[in-house]
Amino acid sequence: MQRPAPTIKRPFNTLMVKRSRVKTMKRDDFNSMSLDELWALRSEISSVLRSKISAEKTMLEKRLRQLRSNSLPSEAARRERRPYPRVLPKYRNPADPAETWAGRGRQPRWVTEQLRSGRKLDDLRIQSGSNARRSDGGRNSKRAQGRA
Repeated sequence: MQRPAPTIKRPFNTLMVKRSRVKTMKRDDFNSMSLDELWALRSEISSVLRSKISAEKTMLEKRLRQLRSNSLPSEAARRERRPYPRVLPKYRNPADPAETWAGRGRQPRWVTEQLRSGRKLDDLRIQSGSNARRSDGGRNSKRAQGRA
């Protein structure tokens, strides 16, 4: 049974310089270079990085366009959620009556604080006869009167 050839990893302190050939540089080489040579090396590395990043960005944008074209039809993508009726609040903060909660989703901080202080959730419930107005502006007033 043959083992695959081990992959050669470059040491952490090596660097690729030229596109046509690979030159490995060690930290000692950097110390021996002049300031002008280091700036030239930096600008060359920057230009190589810029071109590689641009090429990769172009490739990713092309792939994204392919994925978008293969996904849902355009009509389904433009379709919006249907409008749901507004849910009336069921609980009111006694400390600040402007804060209400419909009883859905995560409990607001004021509810958890009130429950921690010893109150029950029923103590916070909005009474059916008190200032509980419909949020639809009276559009369904006939139906609301029929229920009352």
